[in-house]
Amino acid sequence: MADLAWDRIIKSTRDPRTDKPRRQGITMVNDTGRGLYETRDALSISAHLTDMWKLSFGTSAFMERRVIQEKLELLNSSNILTFPGGTLLEVALVEHHCRVFMHHAKKLGFKAVEISDGTISIPRFRRKNIIDCALNAGLVPITEVGKKDPKRQPTSEQLAEEALEDLDWGAEWVIVEGRESGVGIGIYDEHGHVEEAEVDRITEIMEDKIDRLIWEAPLRSQQSFLIERFGSNVNIGNIECNEVLALEALRNGLRFETLHAVTKDLLKSGRWDPNEVEPDNTDVD
Repeated sequence: MADLAWDRIIKSTRDPRTDKPRRQGITMVNDTGRGLYETRDALSISAHLTDMWKLSFGTSAFMERRVIQEKLELLNSSNILTFPGGTLLEVALVEHHCRVFMHHAKKLGFKAVEISDGTISIPRFRRKNIIDCALNAGLVPITEVGKKDPKRQPTSEQLAEEALEDLDWGAEWVIVEGRESGVGIGIYDEHGHVEEAEVDRITEIMEDKIDRLIWEAPLRSQQSFLIERFGSNVNIGNIECNEVLALEALRNGLRFETLHAVTKDLLKSGRWDPNEVEPDNTDVD
């Protein structure tokens, strides 16, 4: 556990956060091309808060092998699960070499793989085969449900049922598509607002497997909604590496968006009185 700068002085106003390695409360970084120095700098302040690191879409295809291997070694040494974006795998499927892709990803140093059909369409039996292919290569399969095209959005029932099937087939987590914009995709309307009825329906169908979902939520308002809806330890993805601390503050009620609800409840219940003065003998060592 990291020795944090404000330990014993400032603590979470919300549910206690889980510690790494964790199954719940995951923060997934979306990396569209950070260099070694930027990555090292980001990890120096937030490695203990980062659980997954995705090299988005096809960006890793344009990095020199030595650079990506050094970068992955750096991330893996910080106990962060690394994987290439699902679009890269979709290209591999079009080019007919899924097994080659999996073994090459493992050789480069990736620990996981994202399995999606956000752009192409593949039959469900092939999706199961791809999950098996990842497992056979020694990679953690993380699937994604949803489509990138706003005009081809599945229903909440379809998203949930596909997610449950993926989990049954061996996926460790399932990402709910939100793209980098968080607009007009998945559970978000054309303005980026969360469609609560869709979330409720997915939750109803997923039941106790709801904690296996990772919600892509690039916008602060979306992150706030998910934290209020599911608690501090909801799994959230598509976070820029320089926004990990900001998300953690949101999770812990150290920002307006999640602190105001806590203080409102404390005032209503009488557990906090703003007129109460701190005692003189408080230990501030």
